[in-house]
Amino acid sequence: MSDINEATPTSTNGFLCKADNIRKSFIGQNSLEVLAGVDLSLKIGEQVAIVGSSGTGKTTLLHILGTIDRPTSGNLYFADQDVFSLEDQPLSQFRNQSIGFVFQFHHLLPEFSALENVMLPGLIAERPKKILSEEAKQLLSQVGLPDRLHHKVGELSGGEQQRVALARAIILKPSLLLADEPTGNLDPKTGDKVFELIKDLNQAYNLTTVMVTHNHDLAASLDRCLTMSDGKLHE
Repeated sequence: MSDINEATPTSTNGFLCKADNIRKSFIGQNSLEVLAGVDLSLKIGEQVAIVGSSGTGKTTLLHILGTIDRPTSGNLYFADQDVFSLEDQPLSQFRNQSIGFVFQFHHLLPEFSALENVMLPGLIAERPKKILSEEAKQLLSQVGLPDRLHHKVGELSGGEQQRVALARAIILKPSLLLADEPTGNLDPKTGDKVFELIKDLNQAYNLTTVMVTHNHDLAASLDRCLTMSDGKLHE
């Protein structure tokens, strides 16, 4: 199989990635087709919301866009590279360096400080620890937590925890940020602040952002809002 030598292939036509006829079925006693041929092209720096009823496949699609899961069939191109042609190890390396994730639940490691949690993706990528620490401190300051560097997860509020998760998601300067209900576990006021922070980071780092949300008001403020139904995306 081919390998990826750079963190992210460079697009030549203004698009970061393209999902082509993505299908996903779960085979069991009762087979279920969750994604029934999804097509999606994402422009560099674009902010896209995906809305839809629970159980329609939004999170499944996000996992495939993030290469956490492989589709039953279909292709995912970054530039001209079909990333699902990669073996697991180079695909994992590509994911670590090119895609950031923010979930409804922050998934921070409670035994580590905010600073250590933000540094983790870079440590996995074997980046120099001293440089990584300085970058993590700058990011935590940027998300409004300069005085929380050494606080453990349990010492942070829900909104602060999600800010740490955001900083962790972009520490390696990914090209694609995927957010799955990032404000769903927060009160409305805190959720709005986190949502605005995601938009600010999108602009600051020219991130392509895809966000799954049930908040239609927030979704409408992004560049595009797509609806998932019947296993497909609709404008």
